[in-house]
Amino acid sequence: MKYLLLLSSLFLFLHSNAQDSDSSNEPDSIKKTVLATYYHRKFEGHRTTSGAKYRAKKLTAAHRTLPFGTLVTVTNPDNGKSVVVKVNDRGPFSKRLAIDLSESAAKKIGIYRKGIAKVKLSYTLE
Repeated sequence: MKYLLLLSSLFLFLHSNAQDSDSSNEPDSIKKTVLATYYHRKFEGHRTTSGAKYRAKKLTAAHRTLPFGTLVTVTNPDNGKSVVVKVNDRGPFSKRLAIDLSESAAKKIGIYRKGIAKVKLSYTLE
């Protein structure tokens, strides 16, 4: 009887650990090195594709394919500074460029006034 109780306890323990490890499977984050630019001030207050107004002081971005609301960590490899932006628009429309940052986001990572800069993107699709 003791052995049966011990075996059933061991089985329940192993079974619950297996379920815990299965439920913690989070999607892997995607990492890419791309070229980025930023919005010109003339777009302040204009509607984005998502319907939100562009605000230079907000940490937002435009991306051609990522779903609206996706949070993207953008890192400048030259200085290691990072910022998390929320995708709320479509663009950029040049095939060389992958992401348009808001003015504030570009300033935070040190690419403002450079025009175009190499950045690293990291995001998770659910």
